[in-house]
Amino acid sequence: MVSYLTGPEMQILLSQPDCTTISGFRDAVLLSVLYDTAARVQEMTEIQLKDIRLDNPAVVTLHGKGAKIRQVPIMSKTRDLLKEYIERKEYHTGISKGNNYLFVNQKNQRLSRWGISYVLDKYVEMARKNCRFQVSFPVTPHVIRHAKAMHLLQSGVNLIYIRDFLGHVDCNTTEIYARSDTEMKRKAIENAYKDVLPNVYPDWEKDGELMDWLNSLGK
Repeated sequence: MVSYLTGPEMQILLSQPDCTTISGFRDAVLLSVLYDTAARVQEMTEIQLKDIRLDNPAVVTLHGKGAKIRQVPIMSKTRDLLKEYIERKEYHTGISKGNNYLFVNQKNQRLSRWGISYVLDKYVEMARKNCRFQVSFPVTPHVIRHAKAMHLLQSGVNLIYIRDFLGHVDCNTTEIYARSDTEMKRKAIENAYKDVLPNVYPDWEKDGELMDWLNSLGK
């Protein structure tokens, strides 16, 4: 089973940063881009300003495994956040220092994998105080990637498109999401009807004549 956040859980997480502060707004943009692009954490660290296209359709270019490049669309809300973030230099302090990476730390250096995980952990802990955010598993950047993939699948998006969106080479890798969704549906159905089924079944195995007849069917 794939661990991922549901839609409501994802909304709670994305609403945690305080957008009235410089660092909070940066973090809100980071989390939104992380979810909306389903980027791997390493891909997030390598996004530069030149990789952002805000014209319709707005896209982010990701540099994936094996030097493979893919363009992924972003939703209008993420585009608007990115537009303000890029235009206001007080939010993106690295621009004036000649650093063209989208996300930088307080030293105006490219935000590392650890830095992105730190930001995520911070807001996950804040979200856990919400009674509707009852997540028992660790929430990592890859869990956010899983969340986007599962939400696309549950919205009826074709697996082939999800494969390309995630940058998978083999569709078999993407099928894990379909299998997880099917297993979840099976468990939901099982839980919904478990009290309908009888607890005691006829002990037909002790019926000698019936067993002889059943065995004869296989001959």
